[in-house]
Amino acid sequence: MRPRLLEYYRNEVVPKLMKEMGYKNIYEVPRIIKIVINSALGEAISDPKIIDIASSDLSLITGQKPLVIKAKRNIASFKLRKGIPIALKVTLRKSRACDFLDRLINFALPRVKDFRGLPRDGFDGHGNYNFGIDEHTIFPEIDIDKVQKVFGMDITIVTSAKDDKSAYELLKNLNFPFERG
Repeated sequence: MRPRLLEYYRNEVVPKLMKEMGYKNIYEVPRIIKIVINSALGEAISDPKIIDIASSDLSLITGQKPLVIKAKRNIASFKLRKGIPIALKVTLRKSRACDFLDRLINFALPRVKDFRGLPRDGFDGHGNYNFGIDEHTIFPEIDIDKVQKVFGMDITIVTSAKDDKSAYELLKNLNFPFERG
């Protein structure tokens, strides 16, 4: 079964962007290449069980087992030793990325308290968009009663757009909730 967002992209967004942006070929239209989700867990230095708890929650959210990132060097002021697990990373591509983005836009972000939209200044100059989420409990897959540790995550949406304007138009047409201004 094809993701709902992918069908919407092919049937609605591509023709609209070709008309608005003046693309002559369908392959010029920007698309989402991948979504990278990072979650740094500084408390894991003192309590290694946090990595397992966060890993199970992140796998519920993304549908994919996260990669455990270990410290690359010793940092004495943080009591960090080389090789200690400190973060989690998941890279979603194709249909999993579309499913995740659909759930993020339609279910998770509307559950954020006092949500006014995502900032427009999260673009990096190369057509990629970055933003952060403070609590992972906004996703409907997470049972709030069973949550042992609340953690945040950084989400990077990598697009094939050459500049920020094209990427913004792509995400706006995919009903991404940007703040008004």
